[in-house]
Amino acid sequence: MSRPASTGTHDTPGGGLTRRGLTRRGLTRRGRWAVALAAVALVPAGALAWYEVEAHPFGGPGEPVQLDVRPGEPLAAIDTALATADVVGTAVAFRIWSFVHGAPLVRPGTYQLHRNLSFSAAKGALDAGPNVYELDVAPGTTISEIEHELESLPGNLVRALSGAGAAGHVRSPFQLGSGSSLEGLIGTGSYKILPGETGHELLGQMVARFDAEAAAAGISPTTEVGGLDAYELVTVASIAQKEGYYTRYLGDVARVVENRLAAGMRLDMTSTVLYSLGKDGGPVTKKEERITTPYNTYLHAGLTPTPICTVSVEALRAAVRPPAGPWLYFDLVTARSGTMKFASTYAGQLALEREAAASAARQDKQAGRPSSRIAPRPRT
Repeated sequence: MSRPASTGTHDTPGGGLTRRGLTRRGLTRRGRWAVALAAVALVPAGALAWYEVEAHPFGGPGEPVQLDVRPGEPLAAIDTALATADVVGTAVAFRIWSFVHGAPLVRPGTYQLHRNLSFSAAKGALDAGPNVYELDVAPGTTISEIEHELESLPGNLVRALSGAGAAGHVRSPFQLGSGSSLEGLIGTGSYKILPGETGHELLGQMVARFDAEAAAAGISPTTEVGGLDAYELVTVASIAQKEGYYTRYLGDVARVVENRLAAGMRLDMTSTVLYSLGKDGGPVTKKEERITTPYNTYLHAGLTPTPICTVSVEALRAAVRPPAGPWLYFDLVTARSGTMKFASTYAGQLALEREAAASAARQDKQAGRPSSRIAPRPRT
């Protein structure tokens, strides 16, 4: 009987068949070492490939995102925030890269970054410093004061803002005419100024916000209340904002303004004279009461030509719906507690001024300083 051709296998002493180092039990010792060495070689190669992809992601920068960095925030937290916002792929890889190439110098503030940045681009953006700026417009702020704040920011925002308003490129539906002042017609609150944003764009946001605030207070460009049109109501609100100061008194001060207008009396408001002088608060001297300006309500009857500051929604509501009352006068009788009182007669006003003077004298005495309250003087 003939024997079958050789298959390349042979019997082993233990009864197993082998083929080029394979056994029924698996690899031989030499084979196992070869596989192990190959695996060890693949691990760093794979890690290096992962690292390179993380450091140099495919595609260009993605959509913008904002990152807020608080004072004293650790770099580890910033790395995690970058990864969470998809600015970088993983925080671990970015930390390894930073260890080799140097960590970014991160200052507190707000950064506009982009998703899918390379590690070097992310570091460069952070090293450049915050590039999103915040502008706070509090009720009672004037356009001049806003421009002063913008002067400290990079670029030409202040010039563009002034130019946009003066040229009428940004208009409010509440404005009297083309090129007229936007004083009092910009919204309050916080504005974030993004990289490359122009004064024209910023002013557009401010006007749009005021329109929304006016609507919330029940004022549209066609509103008329008590013989006052929408623009005049905003002007009343601005005077109440400056004179009343505290939200709880805005309505009562607006009532005084509207009662005086209805009675044909001069408003006699220090805030209007201070506006023409570019001042915010403080007393008005007798000389300043005689200054020639259309904003001097000691000399001229009626409202000022324009609002004198930005206004809160509460001030707008106060101008539209002031509480009923006969008041024609008011005074801050206790400065420390911010207490105002109101009177319907001139004699009552003089009594309020005496009360305010006595309160100021008591506070000065307690503080050990000379009296700072100006003695009451007759008013018309």
